[in-house]
Parts: sequence; C-alpha cells; structure tokens
Amino acid sequence: MKIILKKGDLKNAPKGYVRINFTEEAKGKNRIVKEKGTETLEIGVGKFAELNRRKFMILCRTIINTAKANGIKKITMQAGGVGKLFKDLKGVALEELAQLAAENLEMANFEFNFFKTKPEEGWNAVEEILLYGTFSPSIEKAMRKGQEIGKAVNACRVLANTPGGDMTPTLLAKAAKEAVKGLPVRVTTLGEKEMKKLGMGAVLGVAKGSTEEPTFTIMEYKGSAGKPIVLAGKGVTFDSGGLNLKSSNGIYEMHMDMSGAAAAIHSVVLAARLKLKKHVIALLPSVENMPGNNAVRPGDILKSLSGKTIEVTGTDAEGRLILADALTYAKRFKPSVVIDIATLTGAAHVALGDHASALMTRDDALADELSLYGEASGDYVWRLPLWDEYEEKVKGTFADVANIALGPASRHGGAIDGGMFLWQFAKELNCPWAHLDIAPKMTSVPSDELAKGAAGTPVRLLIHFIEHYAVLNKD
Repeated sequence: MKIILKKGDLKNAPKGYVRINFTEEAKGKNRIVKEKGTETLEIGVGKFAELNRRKFMILCRTIINTAKANGIKKITMQAGGVGKLFKDLKGVALEELAQLAAENLEMANFEFNFFKTKPEEGWNAVEEILLYGTFSPSIEKAMRKGQEIGKAVNACRVLANTPGGDMTPTLLAKAAKEAVKGLPVRVTTLGEKEMKKLGMGAVLGVAKGSTEEPTFTIMEYKGSAGKPIVLAGKGVTFDSGGLNLKSSNGIYEMHMDMSGAAAAIHSVVLAARLKLKKHVIALLPSVENMPGNNAVRPGDILKSLSGKTIEVTGTDAEGRLILADALTYAKRFKPSVVIDIATLTGAAHVALGDHASALMTRDDALADELSLYGEASGDYVWRLPLWDEYEEKVKGTFADVANIALGPASRHGGAIDGGMFLWQFAKELNCPWAHLDIAPKMTSVPSDELAKGAAGTPVRLLIHFIEHYAVLNKD
C-alpha cells in the first residue's frame, strides 16, 4: 500500500480517489455520499472530545476496513484542518500520531491470502492513500517509520499464520535467514547434533515425538557495542499436546504456537531496518510437539542445559521446557536484559480475556517500562505476580522442578505457574528478565479491526522497548 503525502488541501485531490471524512456519528455509522462528481466516505468516530490514543489506532484500522468493505481501492484524507485525521490528542505529539496512523493503516490492510486463488478483480485491499496537509520533515519521517513497523507486524503474522506442514522447525530457521537478507544480522542455526553436544535436554526431549528435527536459531544485530538485549521466542511449529493430546477444539490453530519466535524474528529484523543503535539478539528454540513412538512421557525426567532436572508432569506444557534451555543459553551473551515471548498458557487467556498479554517479572522498573511501551504501541500487557508463595507449585517430586502442578492445584494460577517455572532458570541470568505470555493476543478478535488469524503481537511493544531501553552496564 502506498501512502503519499501531498501539500495543500483535499479539494485538490485527483479523480478516482474516494474522500474520507469523519463525523461525530456513533462508531460504525458509516455511509457513502456522492455529490458534485465527488464520492465521500463518512466514518462515524463518536464524540471527537472522547477520542484518545487507543481509539485513534482503531479508527485508523476502521478507515481501511470500511474502504475495503465498499470495494474502494484509493482513498484520500485531510491530515490537517476540518475533518482532519490527526486530531488533537492530549499528550500525543503529531509525530507520534503520524507513526501510529501509518502502523495501523498498514496492519488493517493485511490479509493472509497466500493459499487462496487470486480472484479476477484482485485482492480486496486499499492500494493508495493520499494525505493532504502541511508536513514537516519529522512528520514525514514518522510516517515512513510507522509503515516499516506495520509491515514488520504483518510479516510476523505471515509466519504465524503459515500452516504447520509448511512451517516446520527447519523451515522456521530458514525463514529467519530469509528475513534478514541484505541486513546486518548474523544468523546461526544449531541442529540436533549440536544441541546434544551442548546438553539441551529440554529442547531435545520435547522434539522426540516428531519426525521433524528441532532447531535452535541465534539472530544477532549489533547496532552498537555493549551488552545485548536478548529476546527468546517460543517456536513450537505445531503443538498437538504430545501424549497429553489436545482436544479437537484446542488443537486448531496450534500452528501458531510459534508466534513468540515469529515476533522475536521480526523485532530483530525491524531493529536492523530502522538502523537502531542497539545490540539485539533473538534466540529461537523450535520443535514440533507430537505424540510419536518416541515422545516424552508423563513422568519422564529431562536434564536441561542448566543442569537442573525437569519432571515432565504434562507433555502439553512444552513451551516452558524449550524456553528453559533458551534462557540458560542466553547467559553466554552476558545480556543487559532478557525477555521471553511465548503463547504459553490458555490460563493467561482465561485470566485476561482477549485484549492484553500477561507480563511477569521480578523487576519493578522493567515491568513499568514494558507496561508503558505496551500502552504507547497498542500491544497492551497486564502484570501478574511472581511471588515466592507460588514457587512451591513448580517443585518436582522426583526431579528439581516440575513443568506443571498436578491435582486440584493445577486449575489455579496456571499462567503464573508457567512464569514461575521459567523464573527457576531466569534467576541465574544476573540481569533483569521478563516473561510475556501472549496467548491472549495470539489471534485477533473482531474489535481489533484486523483480519482473522495471527495478530502479530508483540512486535510493536518490543521495538518500542528496544529503541528506548537504556543499556547502562556497558562492556
């Protein structure tokens, strides 16, 4: 989609473009008005005085979705003046609005149609947007940056939406390499032999039930010297649940259980595209969790890279197992901060509903930063506790730790149990650590005004964090 900035007034718009105007009609009250040879799409915003940052992001998506619903390919809007897109929002600079607008316009125009036959009339998408107004260089720069961010989110959605048969661990590693072509990002992938030599027993244990070999990919963008920001993304390319097989309802969309890895990949790619002066590393443990003859069994004990033994009390809690090895591997980089990203628990979705990812950390300052950037970006997070009182539930009976609690207690605080399990390995990092359980935001919901399927969470949050996080402990 082209976003073209034009100096002047909307009345100078060429023929063939449908004008967008905003009214104080209720949200969803949209109509097309034809007058004197011009066509105007009026979009109900509600009371302008009540428009805020969150509503503005949804408004931008609504513009695209309404245009698409009416088969409109080219639209034009006034960025400033009467009926303007860039409203005066308290505490939000025009550059921020410009970036947010471009991000959300791009995100709303995305459709995952790679496996569909292209219709004769072409895909239902907006091709061009003409924005009229007076644009400073800083606003133009912000718009271009926003487009890059929106495109990165959409690239993440492509990876996450790709079916499991077309996105195995080996193909995910290949996709990471393809994504950085032409960029100063080094990509290294460890195979099964290298992982055995290192002692990554948790990753290898989960992979045993599948004929697809596991991979462990390291992506490094060195935009500056010093200790890196490390992202660890869960890369389960299909999660059947293993021998604790998922139900028919629960197994659908489990090709998206690598959404954390997809987000980590495209956060590093985006940091490189934006030429951020930051050192960023992504770790991508990737497996397929299947119930084959060699599958790990409930009761089996795995030896992790850290040396800790893990009692497998449930084979469908596999994401935390592969992330345990990734967190230990992160130590070798002497990181300034580590964030893991995972579609880890249905319990997080039960706790938070459809609109926020779960955030867990022992570091209050880090929690505050991630919450702030979540609000700024639109990838919202909500903090859950990791108090000492919860630690008892992850202690193993026959091993050092257990991957899930058994008995009646297993129903209580499942999202926290996942975070607390990871904390047993993260506490050895000697740096701040946070866990993002993005299961609630794995897919979009109708109120998101996005296409069905993967939501691309939390690329926007991560790039805000990477850009603004102050790495104080330099080498």
